[in-house]
Amino acid sequence: MTKGNGLKVIVSMIGLDGHTTGGEVVSMLLRDAGFEVVYLGVNQTPQTIVDAAIQEDVDAIGISSHAANYSLIEELMDLVRANDLDDVIVVCGGNIPRKQIEQLTAKGVAKVFTPGSASSDIVDYLANNTRRSKAASLSA
Repeated sequence: MTKGNGLKVIVSMIGLDGHTTGGEVVSMLLRDAGFEVVYLGVNQTPQTIVDAAIQEDVDAIGISSHAANYSLIEELMDLVRANDLDDVIVVCGGNIPRKQIEQLTAKGVAKVFTPGSASSDIVDYLANNTRRSKAASLSA
């Protein structure tokens, strides 16, 4: 499976969310699918994640969320816009209530993957919706 074709993705947990399993599993499945993964781990601030996105020139940011830290994800989205990273998609995954999903997508989160999402759905979404994947399909 090489759908990632070297697309670069940050995977992280934000704030005090210490649940690592989801982020670690997604990191491995993305690597196996040909993505370059920058795993930041736990206890990251929105600013740290944005700084890493700029430094690493990523195509996407993935946040694994299993805690009530949704305001930090909204702050992350504000920083993404403030730093002109509008072409870097942000996706989230985890046990996120429907109301929060609506608020996060209204803030600009591209996609929220809830428990039970198929690995192939995550891979396909990222492979088809980043700036470089879109540019590659236009030039083909």
